[in-house]
Amino acid sequence: MDKQKHSRRGFLKNAAIATAAFTIVPRFVLGGQGYLAPSDHLTKAVIGVGGMGRGHFNYGGTKTIAICDVDKRHLALAADMLKNGAKQFADYRDLIQMPDLDIVHIATPPHWHGIMAAEAAKAGKDIWCEKPMTRTIGEGKRVREAVQQHGRIFRLNTWFRFDSNFYGMGVPVKKIKKLVDSKMLGWPLTVTVGRHTGFDWKFYWVGKENLPVDPVPAELDYDMWLGPAPFKPYSEHRVHTTFRGYWDYDGGGLGDMGQHYLDPVQYFLGKDNESPISIEVDAPQQHSDAVGTWRKITYTYADGCKIILDGEGAIENVPYIDGPDGKLFRGFVSDIPNMEQKLASFPEPEAQVTDFIEAVKTRKKFALNEENGHRSCTLVNMGLTAVRLGRTLKYDAVKEEFINDEAANRLIDQPMRGPWTI
Repeated sequence: MDKQKHSRRGFLKNAAIATAAFTIVPRFVLGGQGYLAPSDHLTKAVIGVGGMGRGHFNYGGTKTIAICDVDKRHLALAADMLKNGAKQFADYRDLIQMPDLDIVHIATPPHWHGIMAAEAAKAGKDIWCEKPMTRTIGEGKRVREAVQQHGRIFRLNTWFRFDSNFYGMGVPVKKIKKLVDSKMLGWPLTVTVGRHTGFDWKFYWVGKENLPVDPVPAELDYDMWLGPAPFKPYSEHRVHTTFRGYWDYDGGGLGDMGQHYLDPVQYFLGKDNESPISIEVDAPQQHSDAVGTWRKITYTYADGCKIILDGEGAIENVPYIDGPDGKLFRGFVSDIPNMEQKLASFPEPEAQVTDFIEAVKTRKKFALNEENGHRSCTLVNMGLTAVRLGRTLKYDAVKEEFINDEAANRLIDQPMRGPWTI
């Protein structure tokens, strides 16, 4: 009798474990009901269907079956665009529990990215997330942990490390990486990102001080829009298209463009598994609510490599990459004689998985994922932390925390308004 009970108890325990594991296996590999052949479309949902979200309904190999937004007007516009009967949700927590859903695309303001990505991973969904990956360094750690713990495929939506010509350089980043890997420029390198090297920091994404209190539109669930952010009275300039100008939701031009500009630099410098150890900043004193501008941010790595962000375009006639043995200027022009011919003899950079649908189907890590994406987002959030505090910061790149600076470390894991946690 005891043996029978033990045997039954063991069977139920093993069945429960198997069921738990089974629920996070991708729908298309299960076979039987709900089976999706590799040639067929994956299903996806878009959370946040404002202007950015509505631009991501039709990426190849997928079918949008659900949409979610806290603004009824956005939902109506999205439904009218899709015209396919996609399910509509006001709360993302209901959406991510859909059993026939493969991919969640997160296109909300950044203060929601961390929570939604971690919860989608726990619900067994693969994730395509807009940049910046997270609003804080701590949230990035939690997303990385959740994605890896639950075996998900994660893509951050900036593509310059593997696709398209890179702003003022006029060539794909792969070619820049090949030059850096060749060591023709020498080492360590200094990379300057600013107007004179082809990059616009978009300082029009600044906030307004002393915002007026406006009536909340009937179609907007403002409390849900705020979510984990501190409660502040509604003002039209605080939400939707101008939210980037407020610390609670994003980080101005650096929050908007930082990963577009800096992730490729991290890639071609070979820094995907480390972070700078020092961040110096030259910026006006910042308002507690509204994001302001900055003049210069300098990141220094342990090996002496530097990334300089020129906010005001004050550094003229500067190379994009400055090395002890050569320089690379805007337009992929170098002071190295016959650079292009010499470069042809060097090997190409290692191949990457750059098709997200392929990554989901094969379960291979995408080129820009929860690991290297967290590191390049950390560049953004380190810079924003230094700007907010107005001082140089030292960083432990292994522990991923600031050294002897309590105020800076409080910005790594910022409190969330209840009941939200990550």
